[in-house]
Amino acid sequence: MDLTTIGGLALTVVIVVVVMIMDGGNPAELFAHPSAILLTMFGAIMATIVTSPMKLVVSLPKVIIKAFVSPKFNVQESIEILVVMADKARRDGLLALEEESKNITDDFLKKGVMMVVDGVDPSQVRAIMETQIEHMETRHRAGAGFFAAAGGFSPTFGIIGTVMGLIEVLKQLSDPDALAKSIAGAFLATLWGLLSANLIFLPIAGKLKAKSEQEASVRYMQLEGILAIQAGENPRVVRDKLNAFLSPSEMVTEEKAKAGAGQTA
Repeated sequence: MDLTTIGGLALTVVIVVVVMIMDGGNPAELFAHPSAILLTMFGAIMATIVTSPMKLVVSLPKVIIKAFVSPKFNVQESIEILVVMADKARRDGLLALEEESKNITDDFLKKGVMMVVDGVDPSQVRAIMETQIEHMETRHRAGAGFFAAAGGFSPTFGIIGTVMGLIEVLKQLSDPDALAKSIAGAFLATLWGLLSANLIFLPIAGKLKAKSEQEASVRYMQLEGILAIQAGENPRVVRDKLNAFLSPSEMVTEEKAKAGAGQTA
């Protein structure tokens, strides 16, 4: 699970509840009018569905899960795999990587290595892999865009709920007790519109976008490693080239790799 997503959402809810209590309110009041929640959250989702293709709507459960699950790829492990393959390719030739590729669980990396083994031209390898990355980014943008759009619709539906509530308020001007309750219920719709947009929809959109950028960076790093292997570059040069995609604290030097291998042994 992605602890930053879950923890961030949980802490934001806690802050909202604490502020309500500090202001003399009761958190249970947020749920006093379920119609406000229904209109703002589900109304925003339904409106966004109208603007989205069916393929995206059907895949929404997977998109939501992606926001709450940590990425499967391991950057340091990918670098080690590519460096080992670069060393083997220099010693035994590119065809020797065919057996090594069978142990690769990353489909993208495995496909690239197999194209190298099959003797595909480097320019074609780059073109095919970059096209795959671009299509991946397009799919990810569509998922993030869905929740960004819902975050835009939600406050508007909150205002619609408030206007609908004020219409009911005008019908109860002769009853002061009912009037106060109706006004509170009317503005609760606006509150839920803002909460759902800034607590749920927009944060999820931002998380999906960040994960897409992170995965694209890893894929481009893997692509450079695959092309370096095909070019017969020195394993140390390959390591340095791939480490350039990482921050200084994340870089895996040859000494660290040997130490990690020793601990594993």
